Amino acid sequence: MIQSLTRTVTFEDFIAWYPETVGRHELHDGIIVEMPKPTGQHSRVTGCLIEELILTIVQMEKRGIWTIPRESVVKSSHGKSGYEPDIIVLDWEAVNAEPRWEKESIIENARSVKLIVEVVSTNWRDDYFKKRADYEEMGISEYWIVDYAALGGRNFLGTPKEPTLSIYQLVEGEYQVSQFRGSDAIISPTFPNFQPTAQQIFQLGQ
Repeated sequence: MIQSLTRTVTFEDFIAWYPETVGRHELHDGIIVEMPKPTGQHSRVTGCLIEELILTIVQMEKRGIWTIPRESVVKSSHGKSGYEPDIIVLDWEAVNAEPRWEKESIIENARSVKLIVEVVSTNWRDDYFKKRADYEEMGISEYWIVDYAALGGRNFLGTPKEPTLSIYQLVEGEYQVSQFRGSDAIISPTFPNFQPTAQQIFQLGQ
């Protein structure tokens, strides 16, 4: 169960407070939220996806140019939220212009981000509603929601609900979504060499 600290704080307060905490936290519209502890399946899907993305980065000859950091905080455009994505792919050349990266691992500019991935857990509404809206407003070019356990609402997954990988691509300032299920070959604008099917990714969590 997600726990929140109901006192509203600024992003600066959150960053100053974060090093003193145990566990993983995010700032949602000024409220500090303790994120749920990942299950074994969640961790396995996330880890295997990182491995596949790294292989793809190498195949695309982007090694040393694009990278997946161990951790980072993405600051929303309105400055009231700070998210720690399950996976983020950064462009090192653009990150060099990030004023707070070196000391605080904070990302503020969309051009630094090639991809954000959220692997869905019990707080699925955050991934489908809040984070999707904030990443769109920031101008993040590509955002994946990996719902391997079909936890999201039926308006996103259909009826009956099926495990779904949703890829949101920024087109003229708005996200356009493509969804992949079963044996669908995944089509990523940023990672055209990404090989697994949707089912192969979902099976990583089994």
